[in-house]
Amino acid sequence: MVDISPFHGIRFNPEKVSDLSKVVTPPYDVIPEDTQKAYYEQHPNNVIRLDKNMPTDADTPEDNPHTRAAGHFKKWLDEKILLQEEEPSFYATTVRFETDGKAVTRTGLIATVRLEPFSAGVILPHEETFSKVKSERLALMKACNANFSHIFSIYADHGTISGILTSATKNIAPIQEFTDDAGHAHKVWKITDPEIHETVKNAFENRRLFIADGHHRYETALNYRQYVKDNVKDFDDNHPANFIMMYLCAVEDPGLIILPTHRLLSGIPESDRKRLLTDAKQYFDIDTIPFTGGSDKKATADELGKKMEAHRKNHVIGLAIKNEPAYYLLRLKSGVMEALFADDIPAPLMGLDVTVLTRLVLMKLMGLSQKCLDDESLIHYTSRFDEAIASVEQGENDIAFILNPPSNDQVRRIAEAGYTMPRKTTFYYPKVVTGQVMNRLTR
Repeated sequence: MVDISPFHGIRFNPEKVSDLSKVVTPPYDVIPEDTQKAYYEQHPNNVIRLDKNMPTDADTPEDNPHTRAAGHFKKWLDEKILLQEEEPSFYATTVRFETDGKAVTRTGLIATVRLEPFSAGVILPHEETFSKVKSERLALMKACNANFSHIFSIYADHGTISGILTSATKNIAPIQEFTDDAGHAHKVWKITDPEIHETVKNAFENRRLFIADGHHRYETALNYRQYVKDNVKDFDDNHPANFIMMYLCAVEDPGLIILPTHRLLSGIPESDRKRLLTDAKQYFDIDTIPFTGGSDKKATADELGKKMEAHRKNHVIGLAIKNEPAYYLLRLKSGVMEALFADDIPAPLMGLDVTVLTRLVLMKLMGLSQKCLDDESLIHYTSRFDEAIASVEQGENDIAFILNPPSNDQVRRIAEAGYTMPRKTTFYYPKVVTGQVMNRLTR
C-alpha cells in the first residue's frame, strides 16, 4: 500500500529571494562541473550549495562539500532565507515546455511517501544503479538530514488523482511562478485542506509507484533510514526518516516524455570498428545512408533521424562510426534475440532496444565484458541526437549508437514484472528542478 502524506515543506522566502529561477537547478547528477560553477556565480543562495557543493583541494573530514552544505542549510534557515511551512501541505506543480516543436504541460504532485523495500512490491525500480553514487548521497543526507531534490515517480491514474488536483487548484493562485534556464515555465500550488489530503491519500492506497528518476536517492534513503534507526533513540514508525520527498506524475500525463539515451564509445580500434559492420550482417539488415558530399553532413544525419522515427516500434539501432563515409541503420532480423537469449533474458526485457544493443551488439559482437560496460571512461551517454553524431564527427568518440526511447508502458510493465533495465535506459524530460520545495528529515 502506498502511504503518501502532506509535509511541512521548506521553501525559499519570497521576501529574500524574489526570482526563483536564480536559485533552482536540475538534479545534481545531470550538472557538469562547468555548469556547477555557473550556478555558484548565479546567486549566493543557489541550491547548488546544498545539493552539489563544490569540492576543494583542502577538503578534510571536518570541512568538505557535505559539511559545507549542512552549514549553508542551517544558516539559510536561521537567516530566514529558507522558511519551513507551519501547516502540512501537498504541492501541485506544472511545467510547460517544448518537445518536437510542440508545447506540452506536465502535471505533478510533491508529497512525502513512506519508504518501502523494493521487495514489498509497492515502490518499484526500473534501472540498475551505481554503488559509488549511493555512498556519496548517503554522506550528504547524514550531514544535512534533509531531502533537497525529489524522487521522480510515476503511477497509473485513470484520471482520478489528476482530477482531484485540478479541482483543488482551480480557484487558488500559485505560490511560485518562474521560468528556468532552459525556458521551461513552472507553477506551484500549495494544498492545505485536510479533506483534500485525505482524498489524495486514499486514492493512492491501492496503487504502485514506479521510480522514473532518482533510483540512487531512493536506495540511499533506505540506507539513511537504517542509519537513523541505529543511532536515534526516539526512532519510531512516524519518524521523518521513514519518508522520502517525491514528485509524482500520472503515466497517462501527455507531458510525461522519455528521451533516448545514446551510447558513445571511445578507445575502439579501427579494426574492431570495421569488423562490427561485417559481423552485424548475421543478425541485422543494414541500411547504409551515405554522406551527400561536402563537409555538411546534416542532411545525412537528418535522414538517419527520420528512419529511426519511422521504425520507432521496431528494433532498430542507428550507428555512426569514425572515418566511415556513411551512417547506418541496423534493423534486427526476426527471431534473433529469441534464438540467442531465450533462456537468459526475460521476455519484457528482450523487447527493449537497449537490451539488443547491450547483449547482442556490445557483448556478443564486440566482446565487451560487464566490467567494460560499467567503465565510464569507455562508455559515455547523451540524450541529444545531434551531440551523439557530433562527438564521432569531431573525433571525441569512435562509435555512437543511436537509440529510440522506451515507452512509459514498457517501463511500467518491466517494473511490475520485477525486472530492472540496464543503467541509463531512460531519460525523463524535463528533469524535476531542485529547490522548489525541500524536506527536513528530523523532528
